[in-house]
Amino acid sequence: MNFLAKKADEHFGKRDVVEGSTQPLRSIDETMRAITWEGKEKVKCSEVPKPVITHPDDVILKVTACSICSGSDSHLYGNEIPAIDKGFTMGHEACGTIYEKGSNVSKFNIGDRVVVAFNIACGQCAYCKREEYSGCDVTNDSKMNEEGYGGAHSAIFGYSRLLGNVPGSQAEFVRVPVAEVNCFPIPEDVPDDKALYLSDVLCTSLHAVDMGEVGSGDTVVIWGLGPIGLYAARWAQIKGARRVIGIDMVPERLALAKIAFGIDILDRSKLSSKEVVARLQDMVPGGADTVIEAVGFRFPITTKHKVQRAIGLETDTADILTELMTVVRKYGRVSITGDYVGLANQFPIGHIMMKHLTVRSG
Repeated sequence: MNFLAKKADEHFGKRDVVEGSTQPLRSIDETMRAITWEGKEKVKCSEVPKPVITHPDDVILKVTACSICSGSDSHLYGNEIPAIDKGFTMGHEACGTIYEKGSNVSKFNIGDRVVVAFNIACGQCAYCKREEYSGCDVTNDSKMNEEGYGGAHSAIFGYSRLLGNVPGSQAEFVRVPVAEVNCFPIPEDVPDDKALYLSDVLCTSLHAVDMGEVGSGDTVVIWGLGPIGLYAARWAQIKGARRVIGIDMVPERLALAKIAFGIDILDRSKLSSKEVVARLQDMVPGGADTVIEAVGFRFPITTKHKVQRAIGLETDTADILTELMTVVRKYGRVSITGDYVGLANQFPIGHIMMKHLTVRSG
């Protein structure tokens, strides 16, 4: 699939982007260490050329902290995202200090500490002006993305040709395009290990809760207790949810959710999809006000979806989406923040219509 996707990318060609290219210029004599994708379930720490200022709006960030995304990076690791090249620098969660800056950058000075947004926005297109930054029209050069989804998505650091092929931030240095839009100052009293969460985890989990319109007195059920699911639970509590239930099968995650976050948990490790739904319906008679999907497309539960994914009849599974839409109450709210990138069979559209559901994603 990866080979065919790269051929499709070459066939469609490239879109014009705000700084002329998603690729940084590289030093001819300086190198750095970076985590690179080398094939399915294979990454390594490589010596690669160091990026240099490519456009007057750029900065070069010296990375002082970065992290591994338990969702998106594991999709790349498993070779589930099309059109990724061997030797590509991974990562989209980072903070650091301004090492160099372009001539147009006046908002920041050399040495300033900043956290970097994982998605890259121009700040000037119609989407950015509406603060719909993930829909930025001019930072992703992939026509394949535009053709596949009916419109371009913003570029993302470290995430394949489909999303701009922008070298990622699991590296000693990273070029940040349109720096005054995509870098955010870190207060002096906030350490790196806290500021880092603003690059993805805290804002994505808040977005999930906002999409679900969680409010005072609500009951919320969350599928997936990775970093996004756990922090979505905390945001739901902050928003006033009366009860939060989290579902997972990893013992450490379930224990953390119960002990540190104080939410109810459901261990699904020995349960079928029907049994999960039945347990939740017992726990929440009448259904949850908001359900949040924080798992993603790679986890089929039922045999039919395991088979369909294995033989290429679908790319994404609808198993967990069906559970969500069964458990949510009539006129309830469905928030989908786990990655879905392709096509899912047996998508429960009838649930949406017959139960008057509001479904939001992103």
